[in-house]
Amino acid sequence: MTVRRTLFGRPLRGVAFDVAVSAVVAFVGLASAVAQPGGWAATGVGVAMAVALLFRRTHPGAVTVVVAALALVQVIAQWGPLAFDVAVLIALYSVVKYGERLRDGVLAGAVAAVGVLLAAAQTPGVIHWWVTALWYALVTGAVWLVALNVRTRRLYVLSLEERAATLEREREAESRVAVAEERTRIARELHDVVAHSMAVMIVQADGARFMLDRDPEQARTAVKVVADTGRAALEEMRRLVGVLRDAGPSGAGGSVVAADPEHRRLALVELPDLLARFRDAGLRIHDTASGQPPALPPGLELTVYRVVQEALTNALKHAGVGAAVDVTLAYTADAVVVRVVDDGRGRPVVSPAPSGGHGLLGMRERVAVYDGSLTAGAQPTGGWQVQVRLPLPSEPSAEVIAA
Repeated sequence: MTVRRTLFGRPLRGVAFDVAVSAVVAFVGLASAVAQPGGWAATGVGVAMAVALLFRRTHPGAVTVVVAALALVQVIAQWGPLAFDVAVLIALYSVVKYGERLRDGVLAGAVAAVGVLLAAAQTPGVIHWWVTALWYALVTGAVWLVALNVRTRRLYVLSLEERAATLEREREAESRVAVAEERTRIARELHDVVAHSMAVMIVQADGARFMLDRDPEQARTAVKVVADTGRAALEEMRRLVGVLRDAGPSGAGGSVVAADPEHRRLALVELPDLLARFRDAGLRIHDTASGQPPALPPGLELTVYRVVQEALTNALKHAGVGAAVDVTLAYTADAVVVRVVDDGRGRPVVSPAPSGGHGLLGMRERVAVYDGSLTAGAQPTGGWQVQVRLPLPSEPSAEVIAA
């Protein structure tokens, strides 16, 4: 870590350099006090110029005005150009380099041009005055151009630093947004795990209580389903909580990935296991698939899986144990269509299962992410239907999905 030393709120190196420049100008004025025209009065003007130069970085415009006024006094007194008049060039350089507006530097250059003519007219010598004026003009113009070049480079560096700082802030903001979005997605997956699994467990537990005396064997089967569902939910929640603990921003995009090597993404190949669990829970499921399954992005596969899971959970909760459910998965050239229909003729549960939370709203939210459509409603002959159409991406893209 670099510590920048300051004095009066300014970098110490800059203050030291300005003090050295002012000291040189003051020394030149004092050294020539006896020999130069105007004597100590002229020396006072030179020292005043030197003091003004101490503020050339913070107040370049004001310093230029003060130095120009003192130079005008020198011209009026007809002392001619003196050694400490180098302060005029320093002030001109400062206002061009440090001035807030370049207009101030242009104005100072015009004033300096007038001063060149007056100084040439008062310079004693045997050569023509215009030759002296040309020499003064060349020196003054060179100083002005050098200052302009330094100003341009300084502003360019400042713009690069500002742009770099802005990009860094944007990267940090994007990283925070990416982490927040990923954690929101994981939280939604946690909701699905808890809501669906608890719904199945509540229905089965009520059924076991109802059948405990009438059919102990069926009650034992229901209790086994409760235990298996609870274990599966606990395992998936363990993985998801592990992602929340181990996930962090990675790379320029700030993606969140799972550090747990056991972490897996739910995919369509796991649909048979999902259907088997709901069959064990008491639903009579008939599943069909048509078309050639394409290679789907992980996020789209997860959406299909969660839609089927949500629809079957709703069927178990509302249609009841023993309801017949048709699950259809159709692959077309441009979309995946999921259709889940129950007949609503299952055995009513002992007590209504509590709502899983977001239900159809959660499904609609997932489907909207992929510009899909969802249709849900009661069947004229009884029961409920859920149909989802998810357009296929034009080019399969790799996605990082925490599920």
